[in-house]
Amino acid sequence: MWLQKQWYKAKLHPLLILLAPLSLLFWLLTNLRRSFYHLGLIKRYKAEVPVIVVGNISVGGTGKTPMVVALCQWLKDEGWTPGIISRGYGAKGPFPHSIAENDNAAGVGDEPLLMRRRTDCPVVIAPKRAEAAQLLSEQHPEVDVIISDDGLQHYALKRDIELIMIDGERGTGNGWLLPAGPLREGPWRLKGADWVISNYGRHAFARHVVDVKPGHWYRVDNDEKVELETDSSFNAVAGIGYPQRFFNSLSEQGVQVEKSQAFADHHVFSEEDFSQLSGKPILMTEKDAGKCQSFAQPDWYYQTIEAQLPEIMKTNLLAELERKKNAH
Repeated sequence: MWLQKQWYKAKLHPLLILLAPLSLLFWLLTNLRRSFYHLGLIKRYKAEVPVIVVGNISVGGTGKTPMVVALCQWLKDEGWTPGIISRGYGAKGPFPHSIAENDNAAGVGDEPLLMRRRTDCPVVIAPKRAEAAQLLSEQHPEVDVIISDDGLQHYALKRDIELIMIDGERGTGNGWLLPAGPLREGPWRLKGADWVISNYGRHAFARHVVDVKPGHWYRVDNDEKVELETDSSFNAVAGIGYPQRFFNSLSEQGVQVEKSQAFADHHVFSEEDFSQLSGKPILMTEKDAGKCQSFAQPDWYYQTIEAQLPEIMKTNLLAELERKKNAH
């Protein structure tokens, strides 16, 4: 948590300067790997249908998951049949694995399970996304577009469209590559991209800006939709890429939060994590709720978030997707 806070400060912390040689090594290795793929020295898998990768150049918290959900819902409305592939961070395997509605977050990962339940689209997880794409096509031949949750740097899978998400509020942080900064690839990657999309504000390199709005509230234990009593006070937790964003959102909505506690992204929650927060109703994100449902109290609630795609983006993306489909 300390390291992530330092990444997004304008001035490089002295301790991060010590990591600069490792960032240089990271740059060298990742560029060599990328070059090998593009030169054809390492084999790449090409799916039989168009592949859209929703990724980023930084670590976590750029809104990939709500974008994937919004894309799937929109494409279904347009008559497409999307399927989703994901690494399945924290999943136990074996891989590849097709997620069922009754799977749990501990077994398949919090984000893939959320996407499966929100979109009702098939979701296959595997660290090697090419394997996930193959299984998805085998089990669901009706799928005519594959959406990859993350995987921008997973060059073993050929992609037709890259949607690069960037946080309009935090940008690229201090501009350094891992581990001295938050970047997996340098800002140059944005300059050569056709589809850079910012949320939570506009970014200089962004072609489109997506609004991410808070949605409805639900009980964690049974997913029952509720109206939150905003004149009451609550405690809040968040184990996402940028926890402060959830806490800021609650404040903007006029929700009174007495205590808030941030956890690392993909944190595996247990009852002990809430021992200091008892006595008040607890609020959390939808992503975290999937890991707390088995021991949640009746007064624990989660809120969905909704990405709203601009109409011009829909028009342009649909036209490009049709071109890619005809080229397959």
